[in-house]
Amino acid sequence: MQERRPIPRLHRSLLALAGLALGTALQAQTLRLRVMETSDLHMNLLAYDYYQDQPSDAQGLSRVATLIAQARAEQPNHLLIDNGDLIQGSPMGDVAARQGLAQGRHPALQALRLLGYDAANIGNHEFNFGLPFLRQAYAEAGFPVISSNLREAGSRRPVFAPHALLEREFRDDAGRPQRLRIGLVGVLPPQILQWDRQHLQGRVVVEDMVAAARREIRWLRQAGADVVIAVAHTGYDAAPQPEGAENRAGELAQLPGLDALLLGHAHAEFPGPAFARHGGADVARGRIHGVPAVMPGSWGSHLGVIDLTLEQRRGRWQVADSRSSLRAIRDAQKRLSLAAPDSALEALLQPAHQATLDLIRQTVAEAPRPLHSYFDLVQPSAALALVARAQRQYAREALRGTRWQDLPLLSAAAPFRSGGRQGWRSYVDIAPGPMSVKHVSELYPYPNTVKVLQLSGAELREWLERSAAQFRRIEPGTDAPQALIDEAHPTFNYDVILGLDYEFDLSQPARYGPDGRRVADVNTNRVTALRHRGEPVRDEQRFLLVTNSYRASGGGSFPAAGPARVVLDAPDENREALQRLLQAGRGFDVEPDEGRWALQVPPGSRVQFRSSPAARRLLTQDARIRWLRDDPEGFALYELRP
Repeated sequence: MQERRPIPRLHRSLLALAGLALGTALQAQTLRLRVMETSDLHMNLLAYDYYQDQPSDAQGLSRVATLIAQARAEQPNHLLIDNGDLIQGSPMGDVAARQGLAQGRHPALQALRLLGYDAANIGNHEFNFGLPFLRQAYAEAGFPVISSNLREAGSRRPVFAPHALLEREFRDDAGRPQRLRIGLVGVLPPQILQWDRQHLQGRVVVEDMVAAARREIRWLRQAGADVVIAVAHTGYDAAPQPEGAENRAGELAQLPGLDALLLGHAHAEFPGPAFARHGGADVARGRIHGVPAVMPGSWGSHLGVIDLTLEQRRGRWQVADSRSSLRAIRDAQKRLSLAAPDSALEALLQPAHQATLDLIRQTVAEAPRPLHSYFDLVQPSAALALVARAQRQYAREALRGTRWQDLPLLSAAAPFRSGGRQGWRSYVDIAPGPMSVKHVSELYPYPNTVKVLQLSGAELREWLERSAAQFRRIEPGTDAPQALIDEAHPTFNYDVILGLDYEFDLSQPARYGPDGRRVADVNTNRVTALRHRGEPVRDEQRFLLVTNSYRASGGGSFPAAGPARVVLDAPDENREALQRLLQAGRGFDVEPDEGRWALQVPPGSRVQFRSSPAARRLLTQDARIRWLRDDPEGFALYELRP
């Protein structure tokens, strides 16, 4: 056996120095990067609820700005990205669109510039005011604005940049400067071609999100991107989604070369318990199929944060570890604010804020009784009837003298602010007395325009069957509590039709899913006792149905909707029709043929639903609804008696 000789002291010192240098070199190969996201702000730039005309501790970019500053102070290596649905959604957005931007930049883009955003993706609601306004709003963003799957219809040129390659100098764990190249791709739902058909038809085409992202990720990798992030204005479905679907987070997360995924559109909160059973979800670490992901709610309720640990291996940076998290501006259980508004942002937006207040406080009518949406999903509502009445009156005047004027005219209205994923504060609540513009926007918050469709009696029945997907099936013969409302079904896809009498038999399964697709092997009917002016509706009868541009273009996937059925394509907004009727003093004149609808609940069933705690004061008006208890997160639980 060979004898081991002692290493001379000088050699030991050299080896120690070499080891120290090697350790320092290894340490220098680690870099930590924080990626922050806002999404679905919907022009809630300030901590102010314009519908209630009062400050709010539950919404607003100005409160998120405080969380952004805190997160930046914790980690100097950071990026801040917005994921769309930014310029529409509150009265401030309406004011900006009506007044135009001749006097300066859009207030939302002013806010993003002040806060130092690195990039922004385009969402679906950006198109609500038309493509020219959208281009103008983002023209002077001062940072990359991306949309990978949106192209001009004729030239096929990108409408916005199909990707961005940011070069940033960060410090690694040893404090040494490192040049990092971050690639960004941005996608949005192809359904914008339906939802905003009037603005986009013949102007743009939209590619499948996954196909576009795959192409742009490949391009960015070839261009030398160290890290690639998908800024995807899309939700995360529990089941795999087909090509062209609206919510494709699960499929995007499986693309090769992707390091992180920023989500939005669904107004949900990921990571969170609602996604615990989704395929590929790791809600503890905040990953989808192993890819770090985050979705920060809506209206500025949260800041999304992804912390990446990068290691340089074989000459390139790779994600070695990650953690995704949400930072809330408010503790829902303790009902405590966690972030004060940012004073600099409030000062910047003061002119836009004042212009919004001046508009929303203009009086348009007098309300003789309360208007609210607390129970819009479970019983007839005066608020919904008012909207439907205004639409019908507008259409009646527009169709006078045409070949359509003698057909029965019906009107469909949906409860836009009725809790659900919008939260326990998102309800209409208008006291008797003066009604102002803010109340009109509260009743109808979207810039949809009036459309009239021609439908048969059979198609009307199917329309209501689609609407009835809002409700879960109630099992007869059990006294266990059962949830009434399927909260995966957005309330803006629940239509109530003025001019018909009908009932929903909830002991029957729904013929349609929340996405509007027909459920296989379900041939039973929920719609019963369907009548018009006291007579049963016949399949072959012809009717006119007043609705909005979103629904008429296919939004919500209602049977028989579509451009081919439109007989009146009006340029005026539905809320303009509402304001006109109120200003004429006829908004509360109930017509004799408006009809009634009801939910049939099996005898003996204990059926429960969530609404606002504020609705409790109204229960004396209807003995069928009973308050059970308040939820610590803000909602209250109610029971609908058979």
